[in-house]
This record gives sequence, C-alpha cells and structure tokens, in this order.
Amino acid sequence: MGCGLIANTKGGKLINVEGDPDHPINQGSLCSKGQAVFEVVTSPRRLKKVRYRAPGSALWEEKSLDWAMTTLAQRVKATRDAAFITKSPTGVTVNRTETLASIGGAAINNEECYLLAKLTRALAIVYLEHQARL
Repeated sequence: MGCGLIANTKGGKLINVEGDPDHPINQGSLCSKGQAVFEVVTSPRRLKKVRYRAPGSALWEEKSLDWAMTTLAQRVKATRDAAFITKSPTGVTVNRTETLASIGGAAINNEECYLLAKLTRALAIVYLEHQARL
C-alpha cells in the first residue's frame, strides 16, 4: 500500500480518505487495501490498548506498551538464541533461525514492509510472508 492518500479531518477526527490524484503510484485510485484504511482507523472494534492472555487463561488483561515491547523482545531473543543455526549439515555458513517467522498484513504500507523485511533479516529470520503478494 505505497499509494498516496488524502485524509480529511474535522475536529481532530478522520472523516474521509481518498486517493491522491497527483500521486505517481496510484494517481487517485485505491485498491481494496487503500479503501479499507478509513475503517481500520475508525472502527469501534479497533483495539487501542495492549491486551494479553496468559497461557491456559480464558481472560484478557490490559498491559502497558512498555511491558509488551520488553516481553516481546525478551521472547524473540530467547527463541532466536536457543535455535540459531550457524552451519548447514554440509558445513556451509547459513546464520539463520527457523524458529521465528514474519507474517505481514494488508494494512501495512510499502515503507513499513521494507522496515519489517530489514528487521527480519537482522534477526536472521528466513520465513517471510505477506498478503500483498496475493
């Protein structure tokens, strides 16, 4: 979704999103993902706080963003470190992890996809998937 959008607000609230006719990529048109941006932002079902469900629990708890980021970073590092592969069975240097994967969603734009790809490569993740290719 690297297309150009024009977003209109009123009183600090988003009221309309449309394609930018002067943008060189989409020239005013929007694909289904671009058309859904308004709903992504304004949906009453949109979560605005971190929610966590402990293993085995049926209840969701609200957590701080700092807690979520720290916990996620610790778990990613522990998982990566526990199963990092430096050499293939034939002795070729591979430096990768096969215990983590990245699954992108349609609501992230091209620039975010680029940064996500850089992050996953820095973590030596080889399993990358994204809906944009469909």
